[in-house]
Amino acid sequence: MEELLKYFPGLDDCRRERFAALQSLYADWNSKINVISRKDMECFYLHHVLHSLAISAAFDSSLAPAGQTFLDVGTGGGFPGIPLAIFYPGNKFTLCDSIGKKIKVASAVAEALNLENVTCVNARAESLEGPFDWVVSRAVTSMERFLPWVRGKYSKGIICLKGGDVEHELDVCSARRILDPKKVMISDISLFFKEDWFETKKVVVIAK
Repeated sequence: MEELLKYFPGLDDCRRERFAALQSLYADWNSKINVISRKDMECFYLHHVLHSLAISAAFDSSLAPAGQTFLDVGTGGGFPGIPLAIFYPGNKFTLCDSIGKKIKVASAVAEALNLENVTCVNARAESLEGPFDWVVSRAVTSMERFLPWVRGKYSKGIICLKGGDVEHELDVCSARRILDPKKVMISDISLFFKEDWFETKKVVVIAK
């Protein structure tokens, strides 16, 4: 929690309590269904919670208004969807993953935290009815594969947490005409969070 509160000191009591409960909930579920590596559990708030909230740090002015809808594609155990749902209680989040045991964990955590703004679905993104306002994801697959999955699923944009050679991925998409490069903005997470772990991490937003 120290890393989280360093960057978000203004959290109200409800959000603080929910964020504080996350690590023990995931530790318990991770002992039954492995969705987070042991090494990552040791850095849980840095690698998972704070990383998810990089979306908020980069685009809070766009995401803050209540009543918006989000589709978290390939959520795994609930990232970035659950931290974002805690942070934005007035918005609605649909978390989807094609692997049932992973969505079982996300669903159980959301229920334990009484997150009424979260719906968890065991499904592929292509099968869901849209559009949502935003599609979000964290390191799911290459952009070349991802973009066709979410075509027609959003009305405002896509926000992805990415590592690696993001520029190359986007160049491939542009060359294949599945992406307009003028609609893309890339932000280094290290501009917001100063820990070394974020040096190569980026937030990519693709406008509708």
